Amino acid sequence: MQFGRTYEEFEVGAVYRHWPGKTVTEYDDHLFCLLTMNHHPLHMDANYAEKTTDFGRNVVVGNYVYSLLLGMSVPDVSGKAIANLEVESLRHVAPTFHGDTIYGETTVLDKWPSKSRDDRGIVRVETRGHNQDGTLVCVFHRKVMVPTARYVEQRGGEQPGRPEPRPRPVEQSSTQPEGK
Repeated sequence: MQFGRTYEEFEVGAVYRHWPGKTVTEYDDHLFCLLTMNHHPLHMDANYAEKTTDFGRNVVVGNYVYSLLLGMSVPDVSGKAIANLEVESLRHVAPTFHGDTIYGETTVLDKWPSKSRDDRGIVRVETRGHNQDGTLVCVFHRKVMVPTARYVEQRGGEQPGRPEPRPRPVEQSSTQPEGK
């Protein structure tokens, strides 16, 4: 399975559809809120959301939706990245609710060689997230520094640091029945 791409493998205009999607549960949303100390009642208090908001129910915290889409894009976009350089823009276009399933896709907008190092390049992408109905919920642009094929080869190939499995010891066969 390919995990990320080298600079040469990116083509401007290419679209990567990330699979699988993720159904967002109430637990996912609450755990993210607790981990990030975002205690806004819109995300955590169903009574508040029902009685005081236009949505009438809890809305999933937007940074979780962004993080989910970023993670979905890693195998296609930044699995070999040297660095995520910049998130240029981030827009939450429509709300995500508990039970929605998020799907992502990324388009390569531009790419150029690094000005300081000839073994890497910069790739600019747009990632979009849609729910199960096809409604756009989130879109962001980011720049990623990725290695060239030469960089990868010089550092040990596709899976540097992965240990080689040891041969299994040959078991002695016994002709005696067990327990005797």
